[in-house]
Amino acid sequence: MLHAPEELGSDDGHYTALVVEDDQAIATQLVRGLALAGYSTTAVASGRAALEALPADVVVLDLGLPDMDGLEVCKRLRARSEAAIIVVTARDEEADRVIGLDCGADDYLVKPFGRAELHARIRAVLRRTRAVESEVLRHGDLEVDTRTCKAAVAGREIELTRKEFDILACLMADPGRVLSRQQILEQAWDAHWYGPTKVLDVHIAALRRKLAIPGLIETVYGRGFRLAER
Repeated sequence: MLHAPEELGSDDGHYTALVVEDDQAIATQLVRGLALAGYSTTAVASGRAALEALPADVVVLDLGLPDMDGLEVCKRLRARSEAAIIVVTARDEEADRVIGLDCGADDYLVKPFGRAELHARIRAVLRRTRAVESEVLRHGDLEVDTRTCKAAVAGREIELTRKEFDILACLMADPGRVLSRQQILEQAWDAHWYGPTKVLDVHIAALRRKLAIPGLIETVYGRGFRLAER
């Protein structure tokens, strides 16, 4: 269900890609496009095969798999890997997007889509996940390591999803500064984010619950969020 292919140059870097798609025709198009762009690409047709496959830098994951819920596959892949996960699906409801992103996807594409758009989304995610400078940020009892993508409170490591970590790192970069919803979405998701902003509320609520530091992440009504100065 891809649009007619566009002519594309090779993407920067030498990355591996895993296509998880049970429709052979779509899988063939995806593999061909990624291979032309310079990715070393393999394809599997089931969730189980995806979980048994060798680690990849990029995973293009269809949610409509024959043996497992694609969202469960996304969760399991995210739990063990920092791969860029791009969900591709016919499910186009806002709730579906929120759930997909909350399960660990880095981006969400609704079929049909163009090859150029898919590659642009992959490049954007790889820039965010691969070009992170090593820096340890500290704020009271909270510590964030941007190289290892780990967060700890009073020395106790906190399990965060990639999106939760990116949002926290964004706020940690300048405690006390109010960041608008759009600013956070553009930094944690995509520089050209155009989707619903309420997806941010899901992740902010999860962050507050996991960090368990009352008053740490403040809502500035009508403006955005900030990390409370301590």
